Amino acid sequence: MPVEIEIKLRIDHLAPIRDRLRELGAKRIGEVIETNIFFDTADRALLSSDCGLRLRHSRDVQTHADRLVLSFKGPRAEGPVKQREEIEIVVDDQEATIELMSRLGYEVRLMFEKRRESWQIEQCKVELDSLPELGSFLEIESRTQAEVLKIQEKLGLSKVEGVLQTYPDLVAHHLSDRGARETTLKF
Repeated sequence: MPVEIEIKLRIDHLAPIRDRLRELGAKRIGEVIETNIFFDTADRALLSSDCGLRLRHSRDVQTHADRLVLSFKGPRAEGPVKQREEIEIVVDDQEATIELMSRLGYEVRLMFEKRRESWQIEQCKVELDSLPELGSFLEIESRTQAEVLKIQEKLGLSKVEGVLQTYPDLVAHHLSDRGARETTLKF
């Protein structure tokens, strides 16, 4: 099974990271606005087993092309770089996918938007993410932990501690801190 290997860092300002990526010869791939919809059972079986089931709708900022990907993420392994099983399939109908998940016993539990700018450097994908009310983050993903940590160092971020929480964790805690029973975070 494919394994996702990445590190997430909280970043105050993305502009200096963009500049450093350009200096290093990274290639800008593009920018999307994502809507991330997370599913779970009524008894939160996925959450309790540290797994995730997500439908991601990405719209390209420039071309307005849409892409829908359904992902299952397995439990996270221990360590400074997040590693977990990841299975993804492309789907073509958001409403039908949500209905299918419902029929299988999975309810929509959380939804949030994210602006994502993607870059490629060496063997790594670098994502510059902005979430409403939560700020900016950077993700470095590659095939090995060594490659991830190498790019973190090249970006001058080796002293920045990784964020262990997933985006759904961060969003859910943020919404909970508001004191309301909200399940959606949008721009």
